[in-house]
Amino acid sequence: MPRVIHFEIPADDPERAIEFYKNAFGWEIEKWDGPFDYWLVKTGEEDEPGIDGAIFTRETDEIIKNMIEVESFPEFAEKIEKSGGKILSDKIYIPGIGTVASFQDTEGNISAIIEPDIME
Repeated sequence: MPRVIHFEIPADDPERAIEFYKNAFGWEIEKWDGPFDYWLVKTGEEDEPGIDGAIFTRETDEIIKNMIEVESFPEFAEKIEKSGGKILSDKIYIPGIGTVASFQDTEGNISAIIEPDIME
């Protein structure tokens, strides 16, 4: 069963958002060493319930987004559409991470699906 595995927080000023979440919640936040500006957020220890996420520079009217891990991107993109949802973005492949795209559910909420790269 697919699960929410990651969240994303868009920010007009990522540095300001980073300071807010560090000070308000004690989250550990580090810049990702990838091809675009993205800061990884650790919200707790691995043996505690919860998920980690990221902060990124807002480029549109983006909102907080949950990332749902799926086994097959094409299969779940089709299920989303058949269930009344809509794929909102072209699928993007991020080397070492996986294939991802945003979608909108029947209530207008925006999330994303990701088929992770299999790491050996």
